[in-house]
Amino acid sequence: MSKVIDFLKRIFSTPSLRNKILFSLGIFFVFRFLAHIPVPGADLDKLQSIFASNQFLSFLNIFSGGTLANFSIMAVGINPYITASIVMQLSTMVFPQLKEIQKDGESGREKINQYTRLLSIPLAIVQSISVIALLNSQQLLDTSNPLSLVALVTSLVAGAMIVMWLGELISEYGLGNGISMILLGGIVSQFPVVIAQALATTSTAQLTTTLSFILIILAIIGLIVFMNEAVRKIKIQYARRTRGSKVYGGQTTHLPIRVNVAGVMPIIFGISIMLAPSFIGRILMTSGQVKLVEFGQLLSAWSNPTSGVYMICYFLIVFGFTFFSALLFFNAEDMSEELKKSGAFVPGIRPGSPTKKFLEFVVTRISLAGAVFLGFIALSPSFAQIFTGVGNLAVGGTSILIVVSVILETSKQVESMLVGQNYEKYI
Repeated sequence: MSKVIDFLKRIFSTPSLRNKILFSLGIFFVFRFLAHIPVPGADLDKLQSIFASNQFLSFLNIFSGGTLANFSIMAVGINPYITASIVMQLSTMVFPQLKEIQKDGESGREKINQYTRLLSIPLAIVQSISVIALLNSQQLLDTSNPLSLVALVTSLVAGAMIVMWLGELISEYGLGNGISMILLGGIVSQFPVVIAQALATTSTAQLTTTLSFILIILAIIGLIVFMNEAVRKIKIQYARRTRGSKVYGGQTTHLPIRVNVAGVMPIIFGISIMLAPSFIGRILMTSGQVKLVEFGQLLSAWSNPTSGVYMICYFLIVFGFTFFSALLFFNAEDMSEELKKSGAFVPGIRPGSPTKKFLEFVVTRISLAGAVFLGFIALSPSFAQIFTGVGNLAVGGTSILIVVSVILETSKQVESMLVGQNYEKYI
């Protein structure tokens, strides 16, 4: 306990870090304030009762930070920007022009960010129309007037752009990655609601089983922390250079490669993909045509977190995206070239192409372990729901995975800033 108190004292005794934390808290306050400003034309009481009784809608509501149940101007949330970021990351692998722009340092990253912002606008329009269609299928909105429909879409798109702006303000002036922190703030704000709903729907017979699985979830959180911190250290040696009577180089160090290179992105990507069939199914069930209704019911059944089809597809998506992200975030060719230019090499491996192949081999092997782990973690809430019968565990468990990963990444940034502050004393 004393170590925690000392750590907090160090944080708040550092002016730059303290200002970043206070600025981030201020942005969270603005975000939560805007999350309670409703878009006109919705029956909020009926909306909240339906969201509380429907697991799929409850999941969407938690993932949006409670903005859907209020149908606020932030109902679309940060999802368009996340989708645009994933699309741009994949595009840099497909289009050589974007890859060259990405290599241009700070100016290149700024151009990619600008393209991401521009791509977020049409995606926000599409997702706004999708949210309105979903609520309209539940007879929660009146979209018969074209002007009111345009006003709804405009309000939701404007809210999505405001959230994107708030996230970028946190990235520039606050603490941690802005998009992740906004997502974290929205999910954490809904934890009390999830816990209350779980206690209200849990019978006395289920209570012991639920408590047992809570302990298992705590153990899984510890495993998440362990895997996020796990690295594969590749030995690196620098060539010796003799200039006159002095010898330079010859040091030995290591290149750390994280086991979980992709972080929490595969789970967020998998959730976005797996929500689509259930969303489409609910719209088809209100079409009135027999075949479309039957197909919609089939999609809804497959989209249940406890169904075999859902779990297999979810695991494969998370597993595949983890592998792809590992190769995307860790560019073995660029890394081998940087080592060669700096006069470093892996002992026993020739510089250049052999080093590139060796690094790809290592990343592929450790990504296999990371992908299996992340797939298991993604499915653990579904297993908990199967054994306990409590549907809220699937909702809360997935959110916990995101929260733990974001907290770990942010804590690393805090530690690095504290270390940098200590170095500045000696400059």
